[in-house]
Amino acid sequence: MLKQNLSQKMMQKLSPQQIQLMKLLQIPTATLEQRIKEELESNPALDEGDDGDVFDLNNEEGAFGDEEEKNEEVDFELDDYLKEYIEDDPVSYKLKTDHYSTDDDEKTIPVAVEKSFHEYLIQQLGMRELPTEEDRIVAEQIIGSIDEDGYLRRDTMAIIDDLMFSQNMEVEESKVENAIKMIQTFDPPGVGSRDLQECLISQLNYKLDKGKENNIQEKQLALKVLKNHFEEFTKKHYQRLKKNLFVSESELKDAIDEILKLNPKPASGVAGDSRDSNHYVLPDFIITNRDGELELTLNSRNAPDLRINDQYMDMLVNYRDTTKGRRSTKKEKEAIMFIKQKIDSAKWFIDAIRQRQETLYKTMYAIMQFQFDYFISGDQRRIKPMILKDIAEITGHDISTVSRVANSKFVQTEFGTKKLKQFFSESLMTQDGQEVSTLEVKNILKDIIIEENKRKPLSDEKLKDMLQSKGYNIARRTVAKYREQLNIPVARLRKEL
Repeated sequence: MLKQNLSQKMMQKLSPQQIQLMKLLQIPTATLEQRIKEELESNPALDEGDDGDVFDLNNEEGAFGDEEEKNEEVDFELDDYLKEYIEDDPVSYKLKTDHYSTDDDEKTIPVAVEKSFHEYLIQQLGMRELPTEEDRIVAEQIIGSIDEDGYLRRDTMAIIDDLMFSQNMEVEESKVENAIKMIQTFDPPGVGSRDLQECLISQLNYKLDKGKENNIQEKQLALKVLKNHFEEFTKKHYQRLKKNLFVSESELKDAIDEILKLNPKPASGVAGDSRDSNHYVLPDFIITNRDGELELTLNSRNAPDLRINDQYMDMLVNYRDTTKGRRSTKKEKEAIMFIKQKIDSAKWFIDAIRQRQETLYKTMYAIMQFQFDYFISGDQRRIKPMILKDIAEITGHDISTVSRVANSKFVQTEFGTKKLKQFFSESLMTQDGQEVSTLEVKNILKDIIIEENKRKPLSDEKLKDMLQSKGYNIARRTVAKYREQLNIPVARLRKEL
């Protein structure tokens, strides 16, 4: 049986403008310019340039009502719209105002034109004489399957399936294996290997085959370690290795030193593979020390100034002039509705950019004041415990907003370019009751491990005792957590001969 009833409930929904602002807050300065260009391409009402006749960006107008009410109210609403955006004092918005550093001119980063790693392999393939065109296609397919580290992670049957799907070729497994063996002879040594063990063995064989290298005995012993005792080597079971190989500690150390000279990522040795060398960090904020006074500026270089397109304003003026004393036609209403929609969208985007800049500046200014001692001295021990909630309370923003600002953002200081996330840390109570940042504890932990005897690395329990002797009240499991966050392995894997 159907029943009717009334109910009330509260719901919180985000407007499209709020969603747009949140997305803009997340992106760093390095990608802001691209985002603005995308909006300029998609919205003809949005323009870039200097000051000019533009619309007042401080007022918002909603969309028109239901379809039935449009015919009765459209003329009245358009009159208000025209009056509001044409007769008010024009305002333009520039990204390079207020907190923009005048020293930052528009600059571009030169990028070297180099051959990629895969192009380097294809070039070597072109120097080989292959029996048939099919063999060349198979080899090119294998080269395309090699990852950015230089490894061939796909098995033979998967490559055969790829050739069937992409080239409509049915090849034998032996042909693919022969092509793989050929590519494994390419430069750099180790390329096309299936795993780390095969990669290291290939490089060591290459050195031995050259015949001009010194330390032949050490390399031969290293080859035995890699071929027959790879698991013991990776787990650093040195005593077991000495026993199984019947060698002294010094002989084993020389062999392991030869292995450590090898490249576990062969593709990184190719000059043309510049994915790391061309990775630049563009800071979002710049902090300058002016005789003890910190000055914060937003880095908005290369981002264009935004305004409303003059042509769209002229269209509204012409519409107002041509429709005086008469009722608008249906086509005129549709055209002006389209223009209004595009102008509103441009207004919302410009306003979102403005709010982004203001939110970024306000949040970074709060962080700068909170960590004032560090930005003056550069001493990491003076970084205070600071969590997202602390900055949220200072700025009045939500914690999620502060998190979006801190995510993937960098600040340039006289002590280097730092990630904003580096300044957020929990507090740890010392034995004398003082609160210190966990960053300080991590740095001390890192220094202790660097200075330890590598023949007898310190266990987490001993590390805990040493930190407690320095006055830090810390548990062993916390030491293990900090060690993992610092990407430091356990004591057994830090052992050296």
